[in-house]
Order: sequence, then C-alpha cells, then structure tokens
Amino acid sequence: MKKALPVALPFDPNPRAPRGVLPAGACDTHFHVFGPPNVFPFAATRRYEPPAGPIEYYQAMQAITGLSRGVVVQPSAHGLDHAAMLDAIARSGGRLKGVANIDAAMPDEELERLKAAGVVGARFSLMSDRPGDRAAIERAIPRLQRLDWSLDLHIEAEHLVANAAFIRALPLTTVIDHMGRPEPSHGLEQPAFRVMLDLLGDARFWVKVSALDKVSEQPLANVPDGIPYKDTIPFARAVIAAAPDRCIWGSDWPHGNTFVPGTIPNDGALLDLLGEIAPDQATMRRILVDNPARLYGFK
Repeated sequence: MKKALPVALPFDPNPRAPRGVLPAGACDTHFHVFGPPNVFPFAATRRYEPPAGPIEYYQAMQAITGLSRGVVVQPSAHGLDHAAMLDAIARSGGRLKGVANIDAAMPDEELERLKAAGVVGARFSLMSDRPGDRAAIERAIPRLQRLDWSLDLHIEAEHLVANAAFIRALPLTTVIDHMGRPEPSHGLEQPAFRVMLDLLGDARFWVKVSALDKVSEQPLANVPDGIPYKDTIPFARAVIAAAPDRCIWGSDWPHGNTFVPGTIPNDGALLDLLGEIAPDQATMRRILVDNPARLYGFK
C-alpha cells in the first residue's frame, strides 16, 4: 500500500496590511503558485501534498499588502510542468516574471518558449530533503548563459559550506535563496553565514531576504508587538550591509512545506518584519523596487 503524503497547511486567509505603506512597484521576488490541482495537477514525484494556492488568492494578498510585482518560483510539487506558473504570468499584465525548474532533457525550444513567456531564471537545489546536485547545475550553466537567465540556488547551511568553492566559481548571476538558511542560534559568525557574506563581495551574487518564517527558530505565538521572527533581523541586516544593491525580498507565499498548526505567518506581518530590518525608506525602496527591477527586467 502506498504511503500517504504529508499534507501541508494552507496560507493565512486573512492577510493584513503592513503598518507602513509600500513604495510603488514593490516586488515579491519569491512566491509559488500551487494549482488549483483540478486545473493544474501536481506532479507524481511531489514530496508532500501542498495547499491549493492559485494565483487569484495571491493577487488578493498583493492588493491588501500593497505589493504590485512578483516573481513566481516554480515549486517542486509541479515538477517540470510550468502550466500554472505560465498562466499566472500571462494574466499579470507584465507584473509577474518566473523562475523555472529545468533538466538536461528539456529541449532548447522549450526553454525559449519559457523565456518568451516571461521566465527570467532557473532554480536548482543543494538540499538534504530533495533531489539536486552539482552536476545538474554544471550541465545547465551554458544554457542559462545563452538565455541570459540568472541561477537561483536553494541551499542550506551545511551544503553552503561544503560547496563554497564550487559556488564561488559559478560564472553567471546567482541568487541565493533565503540567505542560505542560516541557523540563528549559531550566530553571525557561523561558517555558512560567513560564506554567504563572502560571496556577496562578488558582484555576481545576489541574496533573497526570504522565507524568514522558515529561517527563524522562534515560535510564532506570543509576539507582543505583532512582528515575528526577530532572530532573523541581524542576518538580514548583515546581508543588506554587505550588498545593498543586490538584496531582494520574498514572502515564500503560500508558505508550503509547513505542517505544524500555528506556524503559518501572516504576510502583512512579514512586511512589518522587513520594515524592522530596513527602517529607512531609501533602503526599503532599493530592496522592494530598484534591485528586483534591475535583476529581473521589470519596466
């Protein structure tokens, strides 16, 4: 009998507006679209049952929070079938771009089709809980260069240290997801975070201040001022100080791969956390508007 997949929790259905007004053109550079599965089925290879997170629900969150642009990152739950992502981009009026999943078997014609539809990069993982290896990245590099795509790297602290030399040698624009997933209790001097900051000394490397709910080690409950995950603030401020023109922000909506009740963040609260990380308007505008426009080609 086939083992049932774990079922992830849905997003917060009542996003609130952040305390501050976001600048015009504010961009969420890391969110996912899941289904709806009756229209866009999930891949047979998925590791868990994600929440239905169709583009209409994301757009409702955008309208409440003040976000107006976004980058749809293809989730592993949809595998190599980009139909849901491409549908979202096509209906966005130029306000969305995409980051794809690709493999060596995907023909060049399909990659060109994705580029024409608004895809601007491809994502690869060096993680303990999912497929991904250096060989796949090496094979993809010439194709990404021909397409003028960035490489989006999802990597955790252990693998960031183990693969530091390999990553430093990547010859194209590379975006590190989720600040490389540092472990807040290990402090700013932990080896993985020192590698992260070292990479940012090179203009090829960018960083996403994203998925802070997954980076944080603090519980979501009992946050007196409504701003969660404050143990991530020193890390986010450090990457911004290291590369203020190459830092971008992402919500990770709808926060899939989360299974413990009471741990799904409110997206307005995540933007309030960004306001604590970057309290001045100039830095906020750089992270939310100027940097993503330059990296992803928003007009």
